[in-house]
Amino acid sequence: MPHIVMAQCTALPGQEDALQSHIANLANAVRKEAGNEGFEVFQRPATKRGWTMIERYRDREAFDTHLDQQHTKSFNNALRELAEGGASDVTELALVCQPDDAAPGVRGIDHVGITVPDVDAASDFLSRAFGARTLYDVLPADADPMEGAEVEHQLGIPAGARIEHMRLMRIGASANIEMFRIANADQADAAGLVDYGLQHIALYVDDMDAAAQRLTNAGGTLLSDPHPLAGVEDGERNSGVYARAPWGALIELISSPDGVDYPADCPMPRWKPQPNT
Repeated sequence: MPHIVMAQCTALPGQEDALQSHIANLANAVRKEAGNEGFEVFQRPATKRGWTMIERYRDREAFDTHLDQQHTKSFNNALRELAEGGASDVTELALVCQPDDAAPGVRGIDHVGITVPDVDAASDFLSRAFGARTLYDVLPADADPMEGAEVEHQLGIPAGARIEHMRLMRIGASANIEMFRIANADQADAAGLVDYGLQHIALYVDDMDAAAQRLTNAGGTLLSDPHPLAGVEDGERNSGVYARAPWGALIELISSPDGVDYPADCPMPRWKPQPNT
């Protein structure tokens, strides 16, 4: 069950800028915690020098883990010198009136995948055209390619094909974009409006086995059993699986409760759909 809190604090006179800087640093760090599912910061117009933070965690255990993080302890220590009362006022919140807009345990689209001839050139276009930001390379260009029978089976690529570069980007508060450069395979032109499907869509799920069963019950076909994620996305409980829709479109189910081992230069965490319950 999600654990949601509202934290409020008011800067001491003359400490407004310092407190705002600490809040910004805290927000950047907390959003990368595996158990954090949202961290929004608001200024309170009616309260001079006041800030409100709405924080959402996967469950109470994730919130307790957050409290034990060094960035959380450092922020709370800073409040002693920067905020009225020397601390923030924390209130627990309860969800009400939640929309019923997906099957239980299914959150929504996690990312869309596209295959491109040059990942760097495509990244440059998306950045210049839409302000997309590179999060990290799942498979760096100078790493060993992903290839072989197991990869072919899991991802549904033809024999001999190899994935040479994978990158994750994000545009604002929306689904991530996963780009592939694939070699040693016949490749058709990009699909047009009259063609079926994109390269693939990925749905974030909380229960991988239940979601996979629901997909097959509806007429889809799994390409393999759920398998660990790769690179910085690897984690004991993190997993994914590719499947085919009845008309052939590629769909991925993905779950990453253990989070991502973000590189130091990652500008922001990858977007993750909110739970629908």
